[in-house]
Amino acid sequence: MSGIGIEETEQWLIGPFFSSNHPFFSINKHTVIYTWITIGIIVAILLLGRYLLSKKDSMARFVTMYAVRLFVGMVDQTLSIFSFNHFVFITSLFCFVFACNLVSIIPWMEEPTIDLNTTLALGIISFLYTQVAAIGEGGLWKYIRGYFSPFFLMMPINVVGKLATVVSISFRLFGNIFGGSIISSIYFTAIQGNFMFEFIGLASGLNLLLAAFFVIFEGFLQAFVFAMLSLTYLSLAIQSEGD
Repeated sequence: MSGIGIEETEQWLIGPFFSSNHPFFSINKHTVIYTWITIGIIVAILLLGRYLLSKKDSMARFVTMYAVRLFVGMVDQTLSIFSFNHFVFITSLFCFVFACNLVSIIPWMEEPTIDLNTTLALGIISFLYTQVAAIGEGGLWKYIRGYFSPFFLMMPINVVGKLATVVSISFRLFGNIFGGSIISSIYFTAIQGNFMFEFIGLASGLNLLLAAFFVIFEGFLQAFVFAMLSLTYLSLAIQSEGD
């Protein structure tokens, strides 16, 4: 009974509004809170960045412009033509995922991306954007006709292939971030309460090294991979629908 009580305190139940007690209508409140805190941090960084960019010859301006040029070049090379809308979407996607992966540096916070619902939502957003861009490139009729290519019987396979991209991109991000979180949690739980192990971890820099690898490096890498996969799917969709 105590376990059930703990699970209920971690969920927001919206089922009663729909006259249903199905688990589908439960929301993980920690994921929602951490996500909104992450968005607040991003907004604060943007406001600070806007102020720093107004200063010419500053380090922040140089780093920001360098990062922007990298993403401009990445979008330009992948799509063979630069699109400001696609650039904004891919860059925003990377920044949000990276911020979600990095937020666990703050004490008592966890990455929103260790929740499959978050990564699945990001995968669906990427998928929908790609399909809308494909329709805008070649038209609705050509987009629908593509599901029946090269012949009519291929339609179910083409539909499954499209939907599989959502599962692939979502589970890849979730699995890597969740796995890193579990490894870090096991390590810090194992040394917790033991003065000698805690001292060795701090003195040797092992704690810092572990946090830097699983939080900063892996967080950056997985955000970059997610953005690149989204950009690749977008490029394939546009090229197949375009002239």
